[in-house]
Amino acid sequence: MSRATPPKTPVRLYCFPHAGASSLVYRGWRAPQGVPLEIVGVDQPGRGPRARDARVTHYPELVAAMADQVAADLRAARAERPGLRWASFGHSFGATLSLSVAATVARRLGERPERSVLSAALPPRLQPETVIGDLDDEALLAKMVADGGTASALLSNTTMTRLLVRMMREDEEIRCQFGREASTLRVDHPLVLLAARDDLHVTPAQMAGWAEHSTAPSHRVEIPGGHFAAVLQPERALALAVDGTARAPEGRPGREGESLTCVSGPR
Repeated sequence: MSRATPPKTPVRLYCFPHAGASSLVYRGWRAPQGVPLEIVGVDQPGRGPRARDARVTHYPELVAAMADQVAADLRAARAERPGLRWASFGHSFGATLSLSVAATVARRLGERPERSVLSAALPPRLQPETVIGDLDDEALLAKMVADGGTASALLSNTTMTRLLVRMMREDEEIRCQFGREASTLRVDHPLVLLAARDDLHVTPAQMAGWAEHSTAPSHRVEIPGGHFAAVLQPERALALAVDGTARAPEGRPGREGESLTCVSGPR
C-alpha cells in the first residue's frame, strides 16, 4: 500500500512592484492550481495601502521600513499557520528592493527565505546614472507606455497621469542609490533569475550578473516576451517561487554554480 505524499506547507510570496507602480499590479495574480502559494504585495511607505505613511527617500531606511512590514506580516500569518514558508519576488526596480528586504528580514528572523525571484532587473553594479534623464512629464509618460508597464487608457485621466509621473520620479530617486547602497549586497539563499529574451532594457546575460549576490546556486530562466513578460504572464514566475529549480525539457547547464532553463514561445 502506498502512502499519500503529505502536502507541502504553503509559501508566502512577498511581491515588490516596478518603478512608478504600487502593489496593485499584483492584485490579479492567482496561484496556479495545485501550487501552495500565498501572494502578498509590498508597498513603500507613502504608497498604496501605506499612503498615509511618510515617504522614505534614503535607501537603507526604506529597506528597513519595508522589512518591518514583511516581518510583521509573516509573524502574523504564522500565528495562524505555523511553519509557513516565505519567498520574495521583485520585478525591474522592485528586484533590488526585494532582495535587500529579504536579506534584512532573514537576519531579523534568523531564517532564510526559500528563494528570491528576480525579474527583468539590472544588478546594482550595472545600474546607469539615470533612467529618465531630463524627460519632461509628457515624454516620461510616453516612455512608460512604450515600455509596456502602463496602460495607455490611463493617460486620459489627468489625476492619474500626475500620480504616475510623481511615483516614477520618486522611484528614480531611490533607484539612483542602488549602485552605491546595494553593490555589496550578499545573501545565502537561492536566486531565480527570470529574463525575457526580447527585453530591450535587460538582457539575459545581464540578469546572470545577479548570481554574484548570493553564495547559494542561482537558477536562470529565459522566457519569451519583453520587459514586462513576467508580470503580464505570471504563471511561470509563481511556479518558480515555489519550486525554484523546476526545469523545462529544454533546460541545460549554465555557468558554474548556475543552472539554465529556456522556455519555448514566440520570439
